[in-house]
Amino acid sequence: MSAALRATLLCAAALLATPVQAQFFSSDGWGAPQRQAGPRAQSRQAPRRPAQPWWMLEDDDDDDDVRPQVRNAPPRRAPAAKGPAVMDGGGRPAISAAAPPIVPFRGSQAPGTIVIDTSGRALYFVLSGGRAYRYPIAVGRIGFSWTGTQRVSRIASWPDWHPPAEMRQRQPGLPIKMTGGVRNPLGAKAIYLGSTLYRIHGTNDARSIGTASSSGCFRMTNNHVTHLAGLVGVGATVQVRKGLPGAARRNIANAAGARRS
Repeated sequence: MSAALRATLLCAAALLATPVQAQFFSSDGWGAPQRQAGPRAQSRQAPRRPAQPWWMLEDDDDDDDVRPQVRNAPPRRAPAAKGPAVMDGGGRPAISAAAPPIVPFRGSQAPGTIVIDTSGRALYFVLSGGRAYRYPIAVGRIGFSWTGTQRVSRIASWPDWHPPAEMRQRQPGLPIKMTGGVRNPLGAKAIYLGSTLYRIHGTNDARSIGTASSSGCFRMTNNHVTHLAGLVGVGATVQVRKGLPGAARRNIANAAGARRS
């Protein structure tokens, strides 16, 4: 047997001894088998998907590609219209003074003192002899009521109104200034309390008297505030209280009942 024949027979025997599934053909011809990964191996070796930026996780079709969209961001609103710099308060008619009822009032306050009972929604101007004028008023609404002692610092007729910045933020249509007049919410007179923003003043809405509806000021009818402004002087003491002592309340109630009968 020739050498070439023997070599051919040996190669054939080796090939028959190798399992069929292990045979493959590469670009280089027959060669050693390559291990092929099964399904489980492929899942382990699959590359991990890179994490997306948080703003790309939103299902948002906004066309703003400048900045990411915040999750649960409030809807965009058009800016509120700003009010005018100056608004006309209207005419300034003559207002006649009207005196309120006189009631029993026994306390330590000197005559000429103003006592404001916020819970009773009444203002008392103390007279001599244990008496006082009792005016119905409107007081501060919930969150705007206060108590304390101040002194009258100024009295003005048909005052201009300058809404504070906080109020203009809550109500953007308000002007920076409203001139005095019948449309001005300060009414015919304003009695200023110390250096605070609070006042005892008239009103252009008499229906609000007896309610808790102001931003901390005390409203009166224009007739009543004109009467009070004629009695009180600069420097007078103003006591703002949540209520009156029990005896004072009973005396006032008894006097009111006697008038009705």
